[in-house]
Amino acid sequence: MGECCAESGKKSEGFDRVRDIFGSLVFDKRAMKEHLPKNVYANLEEAMVGRKPIDPGDADIVAMAMKEWAIANGATHWAHWFHPLTENTAEKHMAFTLPSDDGTPLETFKGSDLMQGEPDASSFPSAGRRSTFEARGYSVWDTSSNAFIVKTKKGGTLCIPSVFLSFDGTPLDLKTGLLRALDSLETQSLKLLRVFGQRGVKYVRMTVGAEQEYFLLDRPRAQKRPDIRFCGRTIIGAQPAKDQKLDHHYFGSISSRVLSYMEDVERDLAKLGISLATRHNEVARCQFEFAPLYAEANIACDQNQIIMEAMRKRAREHDLRLLFHEKPFDHMNGSGKHLNFSLMDSEGRNLLKPSTNHRKNVVFLTFLTSLVYGISKHFGFLHAVNATPGNMYRLGGHEAPPAIISVYLGEALTAMFQEIEHGSAEFKKRPTLDLGLAKLARINAFESDRNRTSPVAFTGDKFEFRVPGASQALALPVTALATIWSWGIKSVSSLMEKKVEAGSDPLDAAIEVIIDLMKDAKNIIFEGDAYTAEWQAEAEKRGLIKSKTTPQAIDLMLEPSTVEILEELGVYKKNEIEGIHDIRMESFCTAIEVELALLFGMLHEGVLPAISKQMILEKESLSALDGEKFPEGSEWKGFIKSLGKTKVELIKDAENLAAMKARIGELPARERAEAIVNEVVPLMRSVRKKCDEVEVLISADIWPYPIYRNLLSLSM
Repeated sequence: MGECCAESGKKSEGFDRVRDIFGSLVFDKRAMKEHLPKNVYANLEEAMVGRKPIDPGDADIVAMAMKEWAIANGATHWAHWFHPLTENTAEKHMAFTLPSDDGTPLETFKGSDLMQGEPDASSFPSAGRRSTFEARGYSVWDTSSNAFIVKTKKGGTLCIPSVFLSFDGTPLDLKTGLLRALDSLETQSLKLLRVFGQRGVKYVRMTVGAEQEYFLLDRPRAQKRPDIRFCGRTIIGAQPAKDQKLDHHYFGSISSRVLSYMEDVERDLAKLGISLATRHNEVARCQFEFAPLYAEANIACDQNQIIMEAMRKRAREHDLRLLFHEKPFDHMNGSGKHLNFSLMDSEGRNLLKPSTNHRKNVVFLTFLTSLVYGISKHFGFLHAVNATPGNMYRLGGHEAPPAIISVYLGEALTAMFQEIEHGSAEFKKRPTLDLGLAKLARINAFESDRNRTSPVAFTGDKFEFRVPGASQALALPVTALATIWSWGIKSVSSLMEKKVEAGSDPLDAAIEVIIDLMKDAKNIIFEGDAYTAEWQAEAEKRGLIKSKTTPQAIDLMLEPSTVEILEELGVYKKNEIEGIHDIRMESFCTAIEVELALLFGMLHEGVLPAISKQMILEKESLSALDGEKFPEGSEWKGFIKSLGKTKVELIKDAENLAAMKARIGELPARERAEAIVNEVVPLMRSVRKKCDEVEVLISADIWPYPIYRNLLSLSM
């Protein structure tokens, strides 16, 4: 990027250097300093970190500056941008330019507009906790996340990150709970650091970086499949001869078509202040990954939504079909959103970074123990927030971890905890690997290998949470992690304070608490292969399996212990988490019911007619030879008969699908969900198996839908 043409000396079109365009469409601190008076900027900065509310007078000045900046960058509208409980984003565009009394165009945007909006809330999901005629909802500016401009060919929209509340203050979004959980985590972290005597730390922030996996398909081919168009995955489709068995795709050379798409996405996101640190081919054919640079948790959640939307827009322009579904292709690698997270204090220190310094190492181990202990007591909540229709198909297969929550610490940390019990807690200097080649420098070795089968794994100076699905919003998984960690830290602080008050040195108190709590948390720690049947049996003995279906996992959101810590830490009230539970249960049912209806349609519109056409073709071909008394025709007739038998079975299956859809549609959401996992999903799996078996027997020009072999190719 940014290279000049050798002949003309002019910059090539579209080749803006990242550093020249980075953050150009974000009203960040640079833009604020440039457009705001010093005193207003200082007051806004205080509001951004939660030290004091913004003054209405300052809000008018900020609004005016933000409007002028946005219009100068091509924006014609503004919108409060929020995260409803659908896991998507929402926005209501308002024009900057409106007519005055005499008809003269007038640009307007006041502080009251910036601070609070009132979009219609009647049609957003609320789990029946408000009637549809109760329309009032409030969107309120989240000052901790920067406003940004989404450009279009004819202008753009200033998007103002906001929370979304009902008339009575009940959250109707994912951001409100997230902000509460992060606030609790910061409060408890500062309290723990003060027990260690670190009173100069001003803040502690959770940092998050989410790896985003996705598939890209040729759009014209993909759009010929109703299942991809409406479900984002294939509900029928035979496995191709070459899928991912040879792993040729993984980290391979990126095709020019995909690379062009990636470069456009990267450039779009750079303007929005988002840096994609890595890009590469993933394991399955046509599967890829972006990984952004980590950011503060709230901002990272906003940025992930922005990333996904930018990817969707660019995919259409490149004539590509983007799939975020967790399992688009059966028997192939699924897509996750691996969530890397840690804690950073105001001094820039990573609180999950090991050290050879004894004092620092005890602090590190205390924060790590707090998380592990919290997960050991509240792992059901982590399972619940990732229980989605897509993850039902993904978890436990290929790259994805199993749904059973466990924590992997690695050999070095495991050994360290053992050493602590014997009075030592030294973190040894990393060894180096000498490859015996003079041309290659020695490289640092990590203390332990990575365990891709572990849902929660320590990876050197952070944890990686591998369970979230590619299509999920980050907010709820991050809320769960922050809540559990906050509770763990609070538990540790309470125990340490009692020991310190009794005369113990804080470091000695911490070590005693670490030893006790890690012994108590051993049930959640597992260092082996979590794919094995032996681990499934062991996890059952340890009490780590509380659910075996997606609806049962969603129910874990309402475990008494989960509701208790959510209320105790001020993250959600009981009725609020009940609402989220009900909405996610309804969403699960709706997603599978759409798949059921599409499978019924694809059978009647495509599969059954294709079988008939193949039978007619075979029968006519056989008849042409019967006149010559073709003696070997019995196998041919048997083949036609087997096609007919499959068609009869599929006709019966289609009738069962229709009857099942009508019957379960009358049930309440929880009963409907149970019927779906026990009856609908097994029947759909059986129907798919028959369709996939017959697909390979049907002529390519007769089969109605693009097959895997053609779908999983990006050649034009």
